[in-house]
Amino acid sequence: MNIGEAARESGVTAKMIRYYESVGLLVPKGRTESGYRVYGMEEVHALRFVRQARRLGFSVDDIRRLLALWHDRSRASAEVKSIALAHVTELNQRIAELTQMRDTLAHLAAHCHGDDRPDCPILEQLADPQPSVHEPCASAH
Repeated sequence: MNIGEAARESGVTAKMIRYYESVGLLVPKGRTESGYRVYGMEEVHALRFVRQARRLGFSVDDIRRLLALWHDRSRASAEVKSIALAHVTELNQRIAELTQMRDTLAHLAAHCHGDDRPDCPILEQLADPQPSVHEPCASAH
């Protein structure tokens, strides 16, 4: 099948397929006489795998490792679990950072009068030369 057909079958856009090829996540089996890439069901399955891994937020490097483990039938599941748990740790850290950002913005917004006056703790925080994203600024109290 051509790239458009592989895109439809896998749910991955042709642009992303080209990207995955450029970073080594996917290697099409061959080309037609006119130079077009040819994809089979093996590549479509790999693309679906990559799509699912991306939905879970895995990095390209982690996906590369997971793909290699997926293709290696003699692999130990412990290595796969290790990659997944490391990703869970990263996600928890990102969740904590996002929560802190949300709380800071909510605090600043709560202390902004939102009226015709020019005073605004949100802008003051953004203009602070020593910004502290995770802590509300003193003028916001």
